[in-house]
Amino acid sequence: MRSPALQLAVAMALSGTIGVCVVQSTLDPINFVFWRCVFGAISIGIWCLIHGLFFHFHTRGIIAAVACGALIVCSWILFFTAYGLTSIATATIVYHIQPFFVIIAGAFFFKEKITRLQILWIVAAFIGVALSSGFLSKGMPAGDHALIGVMLALLAAAAYALITLVTKSIRNQCAEITTFWQLIAGAALLAPFARYSHLPGWAAWGWVIGAGVILTGLCYALMFNAYPHLSTATISSLTFIYPLVAILCDNLVYGHRLTVVQYIGATLIAVSTLGARFGWGMPRVVTRLARVQ
Repeated sequence: MRSPALQLAVAMALSGTIGVCVVQSTLDPINFVFWRCVFGAISIGIWCLIHGLFFHFHTRGIIAAVACGALIVCSWILFFTAYGLTSIATATIVYHIQPFFVIIAGAFFFKEKITRLQILWIVAAFIGVALSSGFLSKGMPAGDHALIGVMLALLAAAAYALITLVTKSIRNQCAEITTFWQLIAGAALLAPFARYSHLPGWAAWGWVIGAGVILTGLCYALMFNAYPHLSTATISSLTFIYPLVAILCDNLVYGHRLTVVQYIGATLIAVSTLGARFGWGMPRVVTRLARVQ
């Protein structure tokens, strides 16, 4: 694939199937994340070896990557646990509020200024979370498990936001090397907790290895290769292929359908994310209401 946009689109589409891999593997989230880190590190390590990237690293960058490894396993475990408590589609939609946690964390840890417009988009995004959670939809189960699932997806998004901030501090180190050490650290941290006596059957191993080699190794390689050649607008737009594919997979494979209210919430999160990133102005009525308040 010579087109960077096509590479990123394929990577996002493949990534959207991760929920099916988690469920079909029959593994609990901790074990699934452990094996994903193992096979992901092997595949990305081979990529780095072939391209001679192991000769270009910095000690501080590796230390930061190892710290991110702890966060990434936390994020994945929380996210995958949310699947079984809500649904793949709902958890994925809520998880994609992470750009706003980046803004909030940046203001909290680095004293970065948040504009009034960004605050409005953040509020709009969280309204989208409330709508997409399903609790405001007729006929949707609003039990404790579903609520916990939504909260876990939010915590997973917050953890991933911290990964984004830490990764931004890494300079002059290839993203592939950073990811390799993240996965190595993740595998090392989870190794003592993995249940080696309760391994899945041979059929399930295909889902586990596929998640590590294809959805981690291949997809990350495609993304890292595409990012330098694409504008922020293109990257932001193509990122939403991930939740769309996740919603489609959840519907086709498991028969879970979102309500109209949930689709409105998902759309609101997507529009709010793009609006905050590109500084889109809110409708005048909303802006005036905010000024009055």
